[in-house]
Amino acid sequence: MLSLNRCPKCSKETGIRVVPPEDTLSRIVPLMKKAGMQPPRDITNLDRVGIPVFSVDRPAAFEGDKNHFYNGKGPTPEQAEASGIMEAMERYSAEPRESDEIAYGTYDEACSIGLTVNPESLILPEPYKGVWMNQQIGWCMGYEMFRGQNVWVPACAVYHVYKPQGDMQLFKSHTNGIAAGNTMEEAILHALLEDIERDAWSIAEYRERAPCDIVIEDEESVPGKLLAKFRDAGIDVHLKEITSDIGITTIGAAADDYTTKDPEMLTIGVGTHLDPQIAAIRALTEVAQSRATHKDGTKINAQLQKVTDEMGYEGVKKANRLWFTDSPGKKKLEDIPNLATDYVLDDIEVVLGHLMDAGFDMVVCNDLTRPEVNIPVVRMTVPGLEVYAMDPDREGGRLTGMWPPRYGRTDAD
Repeated sequence: MLSLNRCPKCSKETGIRVVPPEDTLSRIVPLMKKAGMQPPRDITNLDRVGIPVFSVDRPAAFEGDKNHFYNGKGPTPEQAEASGIMEAMERYSAEPRESDEIAYGTYDEACSIGLTVNPESLILPEPYKGVWMNQQIGWCMGYEMFRGQNVWVPACAVYHVYKPQGDMQLFKSHTNGIAAGNTMEEAILHALLEDIERDAWSIAEYRERAPCDIVIEDEESVPGKLLAKFRDAGIDVHLKEITSDIGITTIGAAADDYTTKDPEMLTIGVGTHLDPQIAAIRALTEVAQSRATHKDGTKINAQLQKVTDEMGYEGVKKANRLWFTDSPGKKKLEDIPNLATDYVLDDIEVVLGHLMDAGFDMVVCNDLTRPEVNIPVVRMTVPGLEVYAMDPDREGGRLTGMWPPRYGRTDAD
């Protein structure tokens, strides 16, 4: 049984937080050593934009996780530092442990016991479609939020990095939908918004379509001030609305560093939130994080770097014309309806309502909170949401408008 509480947000600027970032830091900084983290580094000044970005190294990351550097961003240093440590805590908590309860069996065997997520609904790579039915799969117990009951979930969709124990791993291990929070409610909302963000981003990339350019008229707003930092640094930022049929605002930001014309500084960030202002903040700070992280050199993809250098500044822009050319329409950020409430739990209910109205049948929560640190961490899984932008081997029906689909049974007949 998942028990949630109705806690008020501490302020509009925190988005989904029930306490200020300073309080979050006072709680999590003492836990860093226990989770194998090095002290956070402020890497803001590596880039000329000046938007706060922090980096956290966790050398003891699980074997198989190629990345052990985690980054945080935000309008203030405190928000950025808390963001970075919380991301590292997410990864720490999502690593599989010997104490985790995983059962092994076929899909039919899981269905014979109770409600079960159909692996096909998780959008499998082509080689796995139709071959998993009689295979041994690792299963763990989650909580389905529409029905209010337990559900079997493929363990490879819950833990990261997943290490199969003779069972079939259905797709590459990933971090979509893993989130930490000051409370369980925070973690759930953060994770759901990330899932929806990746879905909207995937659809936009696949269809190469962003309906609207976003204009920010209020220069004194937080998004307006962040945009000014880029402008003052000689960087154009294209803001795009890519909200999907789910109806929760998703905004993409693409930074065109026309001053240096460095192709590796053509960076993109995406943010999703019930409050359009916060969606824009997330997209803009994500761009700043990408720039600073690249300059820090901790997340360099050598192969991608080589291709980018070969394509050059104009070539990269042309290949990403979705982000760097004008969209058909324009929309003021201030005109987009704000669906956020004063309570995190109420926000969760709004999000669940939108998912249900869009044709989704399941929303699954797996509690990954580790007792030694006791920071709430969850993996939220919404079968049917797209992940193409993160894993192009996985193409679902929403990319081509074939939604909602019809899958096989999910529990005993």
